[in-house]
This record gives sequence, C-alpha cells and structure tokens, in this order.
Amino acid sequence: MTRIIAGKARGARLDVPHAGTRPTSDRVRESLFGALESADAIAGARVLDLYAGSGALGLETLSRGAASADLVEMGREAAAVVRRNVAVLTKAGLPTARVHQSAVRAFLQRTTGPYDLVFSDPPYDLEDDAMTADLVSLAPLLSPDALVIIERARRSTPPDLAEAGLDLIREKTYGDTTLWWAEPARPADEYQPVVESQSR
Repeated sequence: MTRIIAGKARGARLDVPHAGTRPTSDRVRESLFGALESADAIAGARVLDLYAGSGALGLETLSRGAASADLVEMGREAAAVVRRNVAVLTKAGLPTARVHQSAVRAFLQRTTGPYDLVFSDPPYDLEDDAMTADLVSLAPLLSPDALVIIERARRSTPPDLAEAGLDLIREKTYGDTTLWWAEPARPADEYQPVVESQSR
C-alpha cells in the first residue's frame, strides 16, 4: 500500500501489485516531486508514466494539478491495479487517467503525444539496448520543454540519452536508486548537468 503525498488527493491510498513491479520509495517520490514543483513542471502538464506499476507517479501528478496522464503497464495484474487506483482517485475529483495495458515500445509507436513530463521506471533487469530503443521511440513525442525522469538501480548502466536526442540536466542518487533528468537536446552552451547524491 502506498499513498498520494500531496495535492487534491493527498493521503489517498493506492494498491500496489503483489509481484512483478518495484514501487518508487516514498522518500524518492517526496524528493522528486518537490523538485518538479520547484521547476514548475507539473501544473497543466501532459504526463506519461511508462512501466507504471501501481500508477503512483502519474497519479501523483494529477493530484498536484497535471492536465492529463497516460499510464502504460504491460502486466495484466498490475494494469488491473492501476485501473482500480484510477477509479478511486477519479471519485476524489481528479481528472481520469488513461490506462494502457501494453508493452512500452508498442504504445510509443502508436500514440501521438506530445508529452510534457515523462516517467520511465523500467524493471532493473531491462537490457540496455531495450532501454535505449524505448527512449528513441519516446523522443518524437516530447514537447520542446519536456522533462523525462528515468529511474534505475545505481549499479545500472546510465541511459544512452544522446542516442535519443536527449540532454542530461540532472542526476541524483538516493541510496541504491538513481534518477536521471533529461530534456530534448539543446546547444551545448545552454545547459550544465547537475550531479547530486544523497546517502541513506
């Protein structure tokens, strides 16, 4: 069980799939969403939550004022959990998130976007080539000022952002988890990546 941290549905309880997913910890979510709100990246955003698991990341954005959210989850049980969570939050007055039971790349190849904020929290055992192919498929669907947040184990190979035409703008580690923040590529003199770490 996890909860919506803040916003209109603050405190609402969300179910979590029994197996096959790896929910983002409350500590990481609190830090991430605090940073996103400081960057004014949530209000009015069109959000895409890939490998959605329980849907907690996408649903948190709706609670905080995002305009829409597409939640993509391939697993049958997990997708059913996401739909239940969406139903609960819709009754609480949030916009209805769209749930897509689909492989990520198949969804990306048939959707149109654009998206302003994207979460990609793939299974830790996803191969690097598959991760890169997902990002390549995602890139054309991003708005010019979009943010892409990628979560993986600290030991994982960093995502190949350049292959997808993305620039790294921030990297932060929380214990065994690393978040990479990326945006559509800009001229090299327009940004400086921020690398941070936060020990347990």
